[in-house]
Amino acid sequence: MTVLLDIRGLRGGYGRTEVLRGVDLQVNAGEMVALLGSNGAGKSTLNKTVCGLCPAWSGTVRFNGQDLGGTHYRDVVKAGLIQVPEGRKVFPNLSVLENLELGAFTRARERRGQNLEKVFATFPRLAERRGQAAGTMSGGEQQMLAIGRGLMAEPVLLILDEPSLGLSPLLVEEMFTLIRQLREDGLAVLLVEQNVGQSLEIADRAYVLENGSVRFSGAPHELLASDDLRRAYLGL
Repeated sequence: MTVLLDIRGLRGGYGRTEVLRGVDLQVNAGEMVALLGSNGAGKSTLNKTVCGLCPAWSGTVRFNGQDLGGTHYRDVVKAGLIQVPEGRKVFPNLSVLENLELGAFTRARERRGQNLEKVFATFPRLAERRGQAAGTMSGGEQQMLAIGRGLMAEPVLLILDEPSLGLSPLLVEEMFTLIRQLREDGLAVLLVEQNVGQSLEIADRAYVLENGSVRFSGAPHELLASDDLRRAYLGL
């Protein structure tokens, strides 16, 4: 199996505060990997470091055979490593269509029209609201828009950072159905979530991050089979 994302011994943080303490993590082609952990475990810092938004202190990040160490975030996007950030981060004053078109600004610009049709087929609600200002939509619709914008860049690997955060139970269900569909379509996904139960249902493998270190990596059923791990890290 082809290793798409290969993180080895990654350390990093902010100022003098170390957040990541030697993280090892891999995502293979076509695989759904869940990265779990409580608030403050280092999940978002890991995302930012991998995507070039925070410099790594040490360790290596390789993506699709390319060393990403010191790479500008624009070049990370060009390589096909696309992140849908926590909190959606849509452009509120721009329309749905304009938000989506911006997703193809750095990568896949020449296929923007085709990819737009694909996104509208995946999210019919966005097609209905293409002229609406993004800031006037519900949280669930904005999350769909954020994912759609990520798909416009034709990701090789999509990082979804807390996609279910702040959504109603019904919308959470809908969001996980969609994420499962992306995986079934062959897209590699790194799912960073606090929603443990549903993440483990759709993941091929899982990592648990605690205080900037990986405390568990393996198949979801192995994680769920351990009473200690369930209690300590998953609250189950």
